[in-house]
Parts: sequence; structure tokens; C-alpha cells
Amino acid sequence: MTHAIDPKDVPSQTDRDFSTRAIHAAYDALPNQGALNPPVFWSSTFAFESAAQGAARFAGTEPGMIYTRVTNPTVQTLEERLAELEGAEAGLAFGSGMGAITSLIWTLLRPGDELLVDLTLYGCTHSLVNHLLPQFGILTRSADFTRPEALSEHLSERTRLVLFETPANPNMRLVDIAAVSAQVHAHCSALVAVDSTYCSPYLQQPLALGADVVIHSLTKYINGHGDVIAGALLGRAELMQQIRMQGLKELTGACLSPMDAYLVLRGLKTLPLRMDRHCQSAQLIAERLAQHPAVSQVHYPGLESHPQFALAQRQMRLPGGMIAFELVGGVKEGARFMDALQLFTCAVSLGDAESLAQHPASMTHSTYAPEERARHLITEGLVRLSIGLEDAEDLWRDLNRALEVAIQSPGSGLPFLF
Repeated sequence: MTHAIDPKDVPSQTDRDFSTRAIHAAYDALPNQGALNPPVFWSSTFAFESAAQGAARFAGTEPGMIYTRVTNPTVQTLEERLAELEGAEAGLAFGSGMGAITSLIWTLLRPGDELLVDLTLYGCTHSLVNHLLPQFGILTRSADFTRPEALSEHLSERTRLVLFETPANPNMRLVDIAAVSAQVHAHCSALVAVDSTYCSPYLQQPLALGADVVIHSLTKYINGHGDVIAGALLGRAELMQQIRMQGLKELTGACLSPMDAYLVLRGLKTLPLRMDRHCQSAQLIAERLAQHPAVSQVHYPGLESHPQFALAQRQMRLPGGMIAFELVGGVKEGARFMDALQLFTCAVSLGDAESLAQHPASMTHSTYAPEERARHLITEGLVRLSIGLEDAEDLWRDLNRALEVAIQSPGSGLPFLF
């Protein structure tokens, strides 16, 4: 005998744990011929039942597929799952993180408008907002977002968008999302956009703290396997639809392929497990780096020495898998350190299973002029580590040996630690 299930006894998506929603949200296998994983819809265009239906979909009065540059069933599953995990009304996926940022900016800003950004930004974002946007009559202002109480002097009736990262790439500065959002919304009508790539929705949820838009490079932790380039925006449904039909459809065309969407959905299923491991290993390594005589300073939100440690405890579930540190000496020692690594791969990007090391001043942030790096708090000797999923002790042995090589002159006898 079968018994009917009372709908009240079935938990809603929002009642389920993050790990459960990362696997099940926005997809039901049974209507899809029982396929456990969402199908990959390899189609550039989609048929309409009638001319009237086609007109309604183009007008936005009827939901449904039109053309894969605008919507695709596989991509839509990813967008809806990300929105569920981020606590957003809607999501929008792109072919890259920069595709997401440019689509946001070109949708919202016009000549004469102003953009306010934090001092420290990813290199390509910095180049876009400070070097390219002014050519189109858009003024970018920079301010220290770690002092939210002083932001009002940088805001005006022309400010349309306020953009920042937290933690910031590459120096791990944190921004108080709730405080900045409150300041901005109290003084102007600008939207607040937070690049939360370093955290993923598992560690930080900016919308719940007052932000209007969340930006992700899905390439990083959310996909987690180093085999996809993708990005996303999350926020209010009306705004996401505006960006879809303007910024994505007509201004950038930065659409995500169905296969890449499928791969990101695959990565999402293990996001909580991976992030827990990234953070656990990063905490151990940061603590040891902080005690090493070859290291002058470590930037990691999980260390009590971090100037915004209390904010990290309040704003982030865990302190993340990224570490930045300064070597005793400087650039020359940094180069020797990088070349001596064997288990860490010298490569840009982050959030992969493999541990990565890079020198921001000559790599990801080389778009900054040297004087700009100094002004925007990116030192020439900074080294950035993305802690992967390898054994933490193996990673530490590799780092410790490379540190010895970096600063030990013949006969100096600098001791190995731990």
C-alpha cells in the first residue's frame, strides 16, 4: 500500500543544508527522463509553438528559451542553482568573470556617470575601470573601503555603481559589506556590487549583508577543477533580466556554453567539501609561514594578526584558501622562491585542486603601473598562494624548502622549521 505524502512534510529548498542544495537545487531528474545529471542542451536556437509565442518570449512576457546566447536549459539550471545558494532572486551566467563585470557595467553606466571602487582590484578589473572606462566618458573614483564611514565624501548624485572585492585580490584586504552597503544606500541611489570570488557562496553571502549584486568568477572555487572559464552575477530578478537582455545579449555577447555550464554544475556538487579542505590547509600553512624567519608578513584572514580578523569572523564562514605573504628581501628572493617550488605550480588563477603560486606585480596585477601598485597597496614583493587539495604536510614541506632556497646565502645556516 502506498501513502500520499503531505506537501507540508517535504522540506523546502531553503530549509535544506547548503551541501544538499548544491547537489539538488533547481533540477528534478524525473521530468528529464530520469537523467541524474542535467542534460547538456547542444542547440543554438529553440523552436516556438507559434509566432505569437516567439513574440511573447522576445517581449519578455513569457518565459522560455529563445537563443543560447540569451538562454539555454543547461545554463538556466546553473543560474537557478547559484541563485539558490547565494540567496538571490535570480542569477545570470557568463563566458568569463570579466564578461560578467563588463556586462554589469555597460548595462548600468553611461557617459557622465561615476563608478566608485576600492583601492585594490583584480588586475583586469583595474585596467577596465581605470584605463578604459574614462575613454567612454565614465569617471572612476577610488577610495579606501576599509573606512566605510568616509565613503560619503566620494559619493554623488552621479554615482551609479559601487564595486569592490572582499577579500581583495591579491593582498587579502577585507571590506565590511554591511557597513559599506549602508553608507552607499543612505547617500545615493547607486547599486553595491561585491566580487566574492575568493569566498564562493559557501563562505560569504553579500546579499544578506545589504549588497545589491554578487559577482563570481566561476572559473575559480565554484567550478574548482581548472578546466572552465565562466562568470556569474546574482541579484534581483528585474536587474538580472535587464542585464541579460542588454549587457549579455547585445553589449558583450559573453554567453556561457552549455558544456561549461554542465562542468560548473559538476563542480558545485563538491564545493562545501572542497572549501572546508582548502580552508583547513590554508590555516595551517598561514600559521607556519607567520613563524618562519624568511617571511616578514602574512596576509590571511584566519590569523589574529590580520588587521580585520574580527570582521572575517563576523562576515565569513571560514577564512578561505588564499594566502598572500611578503618575503624577507623582496623581488629577487621572491623569484628564487617561486623557481624553487616543486609541488606548487607557478600559475595564475586560483581555487583549483592543485596548489598554485604567483607573483602579482609581474603577473595578474602587471596592468597596474608601479606607482599605481604602490598607491593601491600591492607591494612588489608580494607572493600569492592558492592552497589546493593536496596533503597539507606535503605542501608545507615544499614551501619550507623553497623558502630556504630563497634567502639562504652559502653558509648562512638558516634552519628549517617544523
